[in-house]
Amino acid sequence: MINPLYQSILSKTSKGEKLFAILIDPDAFQLSKTTKFLQQLPKTTTHLFVGGSTVETGKTEATVSEIKKNSSLPILLFPGDVSQITNKADGLLFLSLLSGRNPEYLIEQQVKSVSKLRKSRLEIISTGYILIDGGNISAVERVSKTKPISQKNSQEIIDTAIAGELLGSKMIYLEAGSGAKIPIHPEIISAVKKELKIPLIVGGGIKTEKQKQDAYQAGADLVVMGTVYEK
Repeated sequence: MINPLYQSILSKTSKGEKLFAILIDPDAFQLSKTTKFLQQLPKTTTHLFVGGSTVETGKTEATVSEIKKNSSLPILLFPGDVSQITNKADGLLFLSLLSGRNPEYLIEQQVKSVSKLRKSRLEIISTGYILIDGGNISAVERVSKTKPISQKNSQEIIDTAIAGELLGSKMIYLEAGSGAKIPIHPEIISAVKKELKIPLIVGGGIKTEKQKQDAYQAGADLVVMGTVYEK
């Protein structure tokens, strides 16, 4: 099976190219301002992620459809639950919340999604999702009813990422949570990256160019920013 989105990510990151995604929360996105929003995105943007911890039914598909009319950037779903899956997108980050122990987000939502994905044309990219304490209670923590891993416990973060790769994840996503006060420390990013053979995504609390560059220099292959662009 050809997986062009993932193969493109692998090809670029293997050459040392850095990727950049804007995360769009459909509940906070104004469809009427789609064109203006897209025009203001940085030229370095390589991907658009669409999704949120909780999204009103139908809003994800409407958001993706409107973006598709105005942009050729690849759109990957970043769903909080099965209701956010839509075939209008290009691909799906098939997330498993490895940092938590709630079976609903480790495997149950994934099983529920199979009936939708069986005949889907979405490119599915298995992604190990690790929630890390960003100094506030994130939407992911509230909805999933799981606790983030403390940034003081770097070994647990590293071991969780390695476990995700060994389980077959094609990417690892370190997430401090939307609107995090504290982005993931560069030392943690660096330590995790040294242990992985797969691409590393980093997001949450990254609000400035310096913070983005710090994440890249530490080893992030793809940086995600969202809240700052919603505003």
